Amino acid sequence: MPDIVPNKIELTTEDIQTISSSQAWHYRVLPGKFNGNTQIIYSAKRDDYQSLAEELSVVIDRDVVIEYADESIISRGLARYYGRKAEGVTVIEGIKEDDFLLQLIDEAARVKCSDIHFEKYDSKCRVRMRIDGKLIERYIIEKNNYPTLINKIKILSNLDIAERRLPQAGRLSFGESNSKIDIRVSILPTLHGEKVVLRLLSNDASNISINNLGFSDEQITEYIQAVQKPNGIILISGPTGSGKTTTLYATLKLLNKESLNILTVEDPVEYTLEGINQVHVKESIGLTFAETLRTFLRQDPDIIMLGEIRDSETAQMAIRAALTGHLVLSTIHTNSAWGIVSRLKDMGVPAFLLTNTLNMAMAQRLVRVLCPHCKKEELFSSEFFPTGYNAPYIPKTHHTSVGCSHCYYTGYKGRKAVYEMLTIDSSMEKYIKNDNEDINRYFTENRKMRLSDAAFDLFCKGETSIEEVYPIMLDQTNNISR
Repeated sequence: MPDIVPNKIELTTEDIQTISSSQAWHYRVLPGKFNGNTQIIYSAKRDDYQSLAEELSVVIDRDVVIEYADESIISRGLARYYGRKAEGVTVIEGIKEDDFLLQLIDEAARVKCSDIHFEKYDSKCRVRMRIDGKLIERYIIEKNNYPTLINKIKILSNLDIAERRLPQAGRLSFGESNSKIDIRVSILPTLHGEKVVLRLLSNDASNISINNLGFSDEQITEYIQAVQKPNGIILISGPTGSGKTTTLYATLKLLNKESLNILTVEDPVEYTLEGINQVHVKESIGLTFAETLRTFLRQDPDIIMLGEIRDSETAQMAIRAALTGHLVLSTIHTNSAWGIVSRLKDMGVPAFLLTNTLNMAMAQRLVRVLCPHCKKEELFSSEFFPTGYNAPYIPKTHHTSVGCSHCYYTGYKGRKAVYEMLTIDSSMEKYIKNDNEDINRYFTENRKMRLSDAAFDLFCKGETSIEEVYPIMLDQTNNISR
């Protein structure tokens, strides 16, 4: 009799390529590892498993061993890895490029997908969506249909359909004016064909609010006090895709009043906000962050938002704007709140100017939230924490991801930000002026919440899983606040 497998099956790209999508759905099986000369195949319980093994051996030309899995696990695996919906089979064969592309973009907008990836390989062509920060395979396309689909994207983006050897970049729009989605198109020649990535930039900022980003009650009070000062700099750090721009837009919506002149310079402009003057950077013609900021200072601004501080010149201009009575909001690439201070020092900003102009340094990360329809509670062990992580306490239970039709069988639905913030005041002065001071001591003595603390709180509330917060906790053990 076949063995019973665990309650979750994870397949690699190599595993998936063992059998085709049509074969997987026809036999309702999932491929496992290839051990020596034996191919493992997962199937729900059935009486004819021996004949199934013999038939699959002929199909894939390998000796097959059947292992049992629950029917629901097989269904989720087929939906996740072979691009069909669990309820009702949808096979992408003989597609009409116009219909499929429009339906795909509509679906992506509906599930708040940030990127759509079109990829061609030797054995298949696939479409993946980045939902809540993770790529999920959604469709398998016939190889014969792939070039026509890519050409359709090129035509809509005003790109050269005859050029297949060099990268290309373009833009297209989708939807009506009140809910229009701007799409950035990037095309990259690869070994088996052209890979296309569509970046969806929604203009709709109506759902962005400072109250639903993930701030704790104490943090939102501290943050609002910092941004309501008449002048100074608010800087937000974090890796690409950590929600920094969304936090800035939520802040601008909070500050947006008829009595204030608010100017922004961005690359690109991701949302349009009524009553705010927004500028799109065009470095090819000299319209850089620094040059635009220099012009802003002659436009009688009250609040200035810079998409990013990338270099010393922009940093110096932002400091100058803050010194002359303006509130400046921006982002910067560092790993922690304290790292913002170190980065500005590296850019040549003197310590005395930092203490006089920097209102707040804040770091953030995005954490996926467990799907409320399918998350499961289990017993917890301290062994699940990273080695060396100093947990405030050990919870008895925790929630894990399962997967259902509501969350595309990922186990997660939506994301929340976790924050680490430093208000720059007189108590911070000695740390800024003396690089030898241990900033970790400041966090401990002042009971300031670090990224790992915020992630731990979200985990203990049952809103996310240990897998999601593990990297943030691991950062703490490696001295993230250095």
